Amino acid sequence: MKPTATSTHSAKAVRQQGFVLITGLLFLVVLTLLSLSMFRSVNVQESIAGNTREKQRAFETAQSALTYAEWWLSQGGGNVMDCVGVNMATDLTKMRVCSVPLSDPQTLPWSIRTDYQPPSMAINPAGGMAAGGDINYKAMPGLYISYLGVNATDSQSLVYQATGFGYGGSATAATVVQSTYQLSVPHKPLDQP
Repeated sequence: MKPTATSTHSAKAVRQQGFVLITGLLFLVVLTLLSLSMFRSVNVQESIAGNTREKQRAFETAQSALTYAEWWLSQGGGNVMDCVGVNMATDLTKMRVCSVPLSDPQTLPWSIRTDYQPPSMAINPAGGMAAGGDINYKAMPGLYISYLGVNATDSQSLVYQATGFGYGGSATAATVVQSTYQLSVPHKPLDQP
């Protein structure tokens, strides 16, 4: 018996429907893989953004402590002394210039330092959010000022090293910044009374 035109046509249609089904399944698998990779990429980018934010917050708190130390030096500073313990920068009489530079600035917190808390900074070691919508910082920023000596070039300037550290919202986000600060000491000319 010879196949009729109708049976040949229906066999082709069945083969075409199978091809469409396989193609549709392949597209579905490809779209699923693309969706999963996009979700994973978004999570990685979110982690990077959070880490960058924490790093920036730690840097800003360390910079504020360093700026406070430089401001204090510009106001006349203090006497060089042997430093011990932890003081608060809110009491300017307790601010000090240490006779010895920091031995290891990267190991935080320093056992000898002056703690400085900017007025709007919320500190809570547990982290979380502060009342104003900002984060709670892990710990108070600190500073350390050491006397380096007289500037050898002009012999009229005192040279200090100011170091500040700060935390973000966790102990893993910490920054240390340092500056060398030169303070000119005014001298009267010898030919004037």
